Amino acid sequence: MPDYKKVAQLRTAQQFRDHLNEIGADLPFDEDVLTAPESPLAQPVQVGDATIGNRWCILPMEGWDGTADGKPTKNTVRRWQRFGLSGAKLIWGGEAVAVRHDGRANPNQLTMTPENVGPIAELRQALVDAHEERFGSGSSDDLYIGLQLTHSGRFCRPNDKKRLEPRTAYRHPVLDGKFGITDDSTLLSDDDIDNLIEYYIQAAKLAQQAGFSWVDLKHCHGYLGHEFLSAIERPGRYGGSFENRTRFLRNIVEGVRAEVPGLGLGVRVSAWDWIAFRPGVDNIGEPEPYPNGYPYAFGGDGTGTGIDLAEPFKFLDLLAELNIPLVCITVGSPYYNPHIMRPAMFPPSDGYLPPEDPLVGVARQIKNAALLKQHRPELLYAGTGYSYLQEWLPNVAQHVVREGMIDFVGLGRMVLSYPDLPADVLEGNKMQRKQFCRTFSDCTTGPRNGLVSGCYPLDEFYKESEEAAILAEIKKQVAL
Repeated sequence: MPDYKKVAQLRTAQQFRDHLNEIGADLPFDEDVLTAPESPLAQPVQVGDATIGNRWCILPMEGWDGTADGKPTKNTVRRWQRFGLSGAKLIWGGEAVAVRHDGRANPNQLTMTPENVGPIAELRQALVDAHEERFGSGSSDDLYIGLQLTHSGRFCRPNDKKRLEPRTAYRHPVLDGKFGITDDSTLLSDDDIDNLIEYYIQAAKLAQQAGFSWVDLKHCHGYLGHEFLSAIERPGRYGGSFENRTRFLRNIVEGVRAEVPGLGLGVRVSAWDWIAFRPGVDNIGEPEPYPNGYPYAFGGDGTGTGIDLAEPFKFLDLLAELNIPLVCITVGSPYYNPHIMRPAMFPPSDGYLPPEDPLVGVARQIKNAALLKQHRPELLYAGTGYSYLQEWLPNVAQHVVREGMIDFVGLGRMVLSYPDLPADVLEGNKMQRKQFCRTFSDCTTGPRNGLVSGCYPLDEFYKESEEAAILAEIKKQVAL
């Protein structure tokens, strides 16, 4: 394990500041955290005719715990209830919901079909009811709840948790080999994509019927929407030029606006990407070797491990042109370069040790998200990558919102272990240090090995489950 100082050891502002200087991480923070109503994190935001009551956002968190036909289970309901108890007012999609069966990332992913509208509507209502029970009658009036729509592309596992059944936008010289693609049989034709777009439009219509105010058209983390953004060598209507590579999004938006009037739209996008990483010396992550430049990373600079925001700026211009007000800035993919996406001290079972202090990755995300917001300030931005900050999350969150670097602070893994964090910050309650996510990555190792996802170290519900013992044995075997 690289000798990175643990965040829990940084108990004072000076210690935190000194460590950031030592590792070269430009990460601003406020020493004193304010409570509502003065807190910058408590300020409402208007989006269209809706009011979002504060600056906390719950990011999509999949549990691998739906039914075989894509309905929620009691585990799914519990997770969404905890989203409601958090106090956050922007719910970014709840979790990724496939628009059809073949696009599921696992055989237990929720699927938006006519048969599933009722159960998914009940899932949303469970979140609302939990919020009102915790914060009072009428407190849900300024909740803004969306549903994330997806097709998982090269990471589809619709029928077996251990078997990829990929559908891809183009032949990728690195990822194809990494994930076992050897021929053109996985490629989607232009007609296939036209047909898939109709599923997105129908899923959006069903989401509105289920009570959601808006949908996220997912373009991140290596899934299909994101893959189109780097399809520079794909022939036909959906590849090559920037216009063609964004046609998938534009055609979905056109159809939704025509057939689902009044439904809001947002896009979660991996605003930059890097080449795939692999375990290197001492299991520390290193880039896959690739000669002569790497043009397959949207938002990359051609080196494989650098950033060029020129095309992400154009993407934001397109969102503004399409009148899509909400954008969530994330990066990379959990499948091939997770350390840049969700900085963590401990990798999942199929991962690698971090090649940099994770706080460097946090600072990178926050800095570049601020640059993107500066380019198109009329859009509303949710930022990600905050969970690794742990005790210092409220301090950084307050600063970046106060300074206009971001509009909403997104919580992913942290909400699994400490769903009350937003409420505790706004109410001035003592922080529950024992509930801070320490990025052990069990919430990823579990589903990577066919188990449901949850916070096994800190959430008693999962800690006492049968899956916890199985997970402990898996981790033991990996460590040997």
